[in-house]
Amino acid sequence: MDDTVSNNIGSEGDLLQLKLEVQELQAQVLDLRMKNESLQKELAQMRRENAQLKRMPLFVAAVVEVMENGEIYLRQQGNNQEYITQANEELHKTLKPGTKVAVNNALSIVKIIGNIYDARVRVMELDESPDVTFERIGGLKKEIEEVREAVEYPLTKPEVFRRLGVEPPKGILLHGPPGTGKTLIAKAVAHQAKATFIRMSGSELVHKFIGEGAQLVRELFTLARERAPSIVFIDEIDAIASHRTHDGTSGSAEVQRTLMQLLAEMDGFDNRGDVRIMAATNRVDMLDLAILRPGRFDRLVEIPLPDAGARREILKIHSAPMHLGKIDLEEIVKLTEQTTGADLQAICREAGMNAVRRGADEVEQSDLLAGVKKVRNEPPAMDNRMYT
Repeated sequence: MDDTVSNNIGSEGDLLQLKLEVQELQAQVLDLRMKNESLQKELAQMRRENAQLKRMPLFVAAVVEVMENGEIYLRQQGNNQEYITQANEELHKTLKPGTKVAVNNALSIVKIIGNIYDARVRVMELDESPDVTFERIGGLKKEIEEVREAVEYPLTKPEVFRRLGVEPPKGILLHGPPGTGKTLIAKAVAHQAKATFIRMSGSELVHKFIGEGAQLVRELFTLARERAPSIVFIDEIDAIASHRTHDGTSGSAEVQRTLMQLLAEMDGFDNRGDVRIMAATNRVDMLDLAILRPGRFDRLVEIPLPDAGARREILKIHSAPMHLGKIDLEEIVKLTEQTTGADLQAICREAGMNAVRRGADEVEQSDLLAGVKKVRNEPPAMDNRMYT
């Protein structure tokens, strides 16, 4: 009896030992499977990298002309080599002059890559039209109407111009003192026309290397045509369009090359479609006569300093969001002669900051007066007791 019990206990002990060994082996198998999966992933990654290293590079070329019988006239980027190659029927239908394609060592077109723009050009583009409206602009009724006739109406009412046989102005130049609202008008027109707004500064086109500025101008107008209807706004255009002089420096020559490219784009050698050109400057007297002639900037609009009525409107616009106490805007209007719209906005801002500094619940007349003094750089009232 005792022997039987001992044998049973021994058998159970052996069975438990075997179960433990099986579990340990199963754990080892699971661990090895995980290691195997990790090694398989690493092997697949190495194979992809190896295939990438073995793959023949593709070169970028631009389509110069689409010829008959499936032939394409290409110009390779970088070395300007030109050659004729073949394209299949499907690709041939989609190709057009100016399209950029990828070609292999056999100079066969592999795929279409579309237009590639300089990153600086991409930054200039606003994906949506600006949110500035004409209600945010005080005064300038006549000037705004002139701008709308030249820029907005050709985009929103083209059938009227076609019916009358009238060619709208190609470009419009806004000139006047700084801070009078030239850029604001351009944004409002783009908003009203629901057009893509592409803004750039003339200084952004001035570059060190030969041909770089001209290339940016070409890409800028190509982008504008692709995003049509669009408005190209060149701020501070006097940076590249001032009177041409020959001082013998390479920098001056590069600026002139950029200007000539801009003149060519504005001249209409290529159909700009629904692309309108606007520019702004504080120094219209410095501009080259070639860019001011009709056919380029057909309309020159002066944006003057706001008169009393315009100043009143501008103050109402910028003070509208503020919690105002008892104020007399007429007094502020009289005190702000020869100020710009930007100055008036700054006065309202400083008045608000003065109220914040006082911990007040409302902006008072004294805050506005303090804002006028600060913006116009008037010295604060002196305490005469300091000098007695």
